[in-house]
Amino acid sequence: MLSRDEILKPIWYAFTALDVDRNGKVSKSQLKVLSHNLCTILKIPHNTSALEEHFKDDDEGPVSTQGYMPYLNMFILDKIQANFDFNELNKMCWTLSAPKRISSKHLLISGADTFKVWCIFNFLSEDKYPLHIVTEELEYFLRRLFAAVGCSWNEDRFEDYKMQLSVKKKNLNAWELIELIGLGHFTKGINTQTLSMGINVVFQELVMDVIKQGYMMKKGHKRKNWTERWFELHLNYMSYYVSEDLIEQKGCISLDRNCCVESLPDKDGKKNLFIIKCVEKSFEISASDKKTKQEWIQAIQDCIVRIRQGLSSPHRESRQKRREMRNRLKAEQEMMENRMRKLQLANERKQAQLEAMTKNLQEASMRGDLEEQRRLQTQNELLDQYRRDLEQEKMVKARMQMEEKVVEKASEVEQYWQRTQELEEMYSQLKKALDDERQAKEDEEALRILQARLLQEEANKRLELEKIHQQQQEILSQSQKEKEELERERREKESALQAAQEQLESLRRQREGAQEEYMCKLSEVADTISKRTRLMFFMYFSGTKSPAKITNWGPAAFTETELNELERIWQENNN
Repeated sequence: MLSRDEILKPIWYAFTALDVDRNGKVSKSQLKVLSHNLCTILKIPHNTSALEEHFKDDDEGPVSTQGYMPYLNMFILDKIQANFDFNELNKMCWTLSAPKRISSKHLLISGADTFKVWCIFNFLSEDKYPLHIVTEELEYFLRRLFAAVGCSWNEDRFEDYKMQLSVKKKNLNAWELIELIGLGHFTKGINTQTLSMGINVVFQELVMDVIKQGYMMKKGHKRKNWTERWFELHLNYMSYYVSEDLIEQKGCISLDRNCCVESLPDKDGKKNLFIIKCVEKSFEISASDKKTKQEWIQAIQDCIVRIRQGLSSPHRESRQKRREMRNRLKAEQEMMENRMRKLQLANERKQAQLEAMTKNLQEASMRGDLEEQRRLQTQNELLDQYRRDLEQEKMVKARMQMEEKVVEKASEVEQYWQRTQELEEMYSQLKKALDDERQAKEDEEALRILQARLLQEEANKRLELEKIHQQQQEILSQSQKEKEELERERREKESALQAAQEQLESLRRQREGAQEEYMCKLSEVADTISKRTRLMFFMYFSGTKSPAKITNWGPAAFTETELNELERIWQENNN
């Protein structure tokens, strides 16, 4: 069953095609026609008054996308059954949207191939509107296309194109992808027919969910005759047609969790047999060779396992895994950016605090210098006053004043010492702020090391993928060795067959020699019997009155009756 997001994508193109003014709104009359066509294709009973009742409060003016979506969900998408033809829906929406966006005169591919590229875009595009395809999915599509046509992939050229897209900060839409393929940006030098075949192969695999296809022989259920059919394997069923043009379908094999596929021994002159056992009936099929037979058995078995596990088709599961991988990498990147942003903000705050503390320290130093100058000036003034007072007053009074001033000086020294301690504490705070800044830089370096480790893990994953690719190559080489072993066994069997044929020829010559010897002896016996029979008949018929035969040399030795009787006896002996 297709997801609602996949069904909405072609409908979105049809809605935007009806939006002539490009203001996001479509008239209700056009929406009625669109809704009727959707109900017809999706095999849903159409309610003509539902649209009017749904928009009865908005009798004037067109309807926007947000206004049409509740009606589309309630009256159409919620009633979809699994038996509709998704390809017909694509064709209807393509017919509405393509003529306004594509001019096929300057494209190198046909209209049918353009439609298939559009369907492939809808399959690979993100579920966000307006629809676009990311560079990873574009690379996946181009790699599949080049593998289908048997051409080598140009990594450097695609990297340059991806760099151009990253500079422009944009992703391709459907029409830009069609133009990219139709103008041969990556497919220069590829024959048009070959390119069309490659597009069709990718379309069958991704859009039509064709897991495997090809010609095989099928045994009939009634007449038990073998007929060649074109088979197409999907996840839940296996259909077969008269030919690969898919015009006349002859039947369908439904696959479920109760089905199984088994190999059969050769019989009735058919080789490479296997059987698909279903609940109601079984189907006997003959492949062209052992490799094809094993591939079909493996593919059908994988489909049955997926059905039992409740999984989707391989290409849809692969697409979902790629999307999850991109979302996970995007989340990690956003988390990394947030951490970097927080570290940067913390660094800026600490830098600001450090600058403020440095400024306060400078101001405190300036205030200390001013206070020191003021204190020195006050001290000088006091000394001058002290000298004047010492000269004017008596020694005792001068001594008392002097003691008082000494006490004052001591208090001032104490205050100066306290200020010095405050400056030392401020210096320690400043040093602590510098240590915090150094710690922030170390945290930033640790974060950079973590990022490098993540890049190294990604490189390790790539190496693992390369190892998997190497294992696949080893498996292919092993299959080639098995093929060579089978070829050697075939040659040995051919040599044994030739020796048997030579022995049979020798026996045939011996039999012919014996037969010739037997015929010679038989002819000698027949001559002896003939002479004796002739003599007996001559003696027996010598008294008959039958007229004798007259020859050119006179009367014959036998009459006509004797000759007929001798001829009959000779035939019997000869036989």
